Amino acid sequence: MDREILLKARGVSKSFGAVRVLHEVSFDVHRGEVLGILGPNGAGKTTLFNMISGDMRASGGEIQLGDTALRGEPPFRRCKMGIGRTYQIPRPYSGMTTFENLLVAAAFGGGRSEKKSYAFCAQVLRDCELSDKANVSAGALTLIDRKRLELARALASDPKLLLLDEIAGGLTDDESKALVALVRRIRDRGITIVWIEHVLHALMAVADRLLVLNFGEKIAEGVPTEVIALPEVQRVYMGIEA
Repeated sequence: MDREILLKARGVSKSFGAVRVLHEVSFDVHRGEVLGILGPNGAGKTTLFNMISGDMRASGGEIQLGDTALRGEPPFRRCKMGIGRTYQIPRPYSGMTTFENLLVAAAFGGGRSEKKSYAFCAQVLRDCELSDKANVSAGALTLIDRKRLELARALASDPKLLLLDEIAGGLTDDESKALVALVRRIRDRGITIVWIEHVLHALMAVADRLLVLNFGEKIAEGVPTEVIALPEVQRVYMGIEA
């Protein structure tokens, strides 16, 4: 039996004047799966995320969450509809504690009352291995803990769909493995994930399917091991001439 489609993109395009960044990209994301997105710098990956999250409007095509077409809703409204995201460079409220950052996300992103937010955010802290950093200023966290906080803030909005934008970048191998284990636990909770990542081994360890972009066009989609073996993917992503 086919799984339910949570996110549907059809013919999604984006241009800035005469510069075409994305051209008629189409794909589905099934509920409960992890879709990895690969591509060289400038392929249009983050632009695609920006259009899903509402940070940017598409020039053409349609994006649909469940049965609802997304047509101009701002990011805060899409967050309340169930879309959470992280950014390549973590964006915490540096003057607030780790726990306060989550409370803001739960109240304003997830729509929870202050009373209900406390227990929920405490659980998110535990899930993301940040309990011992609850009262530490977000600006004083190490890189790995800022990455965990970026994930935790997205989770505090209680998303159906989680967009991860290069969260393994800049980490050591051991830190990457710890983050992969965290993403696995999030997936096992039933949260659907779309993950842009340059750290290939991290993505391959979790993704159910891969989608590859190059110069704004989809060039491959499918089972990770099969996609990575394609000559065109090896050429554009890994610089290997097949």
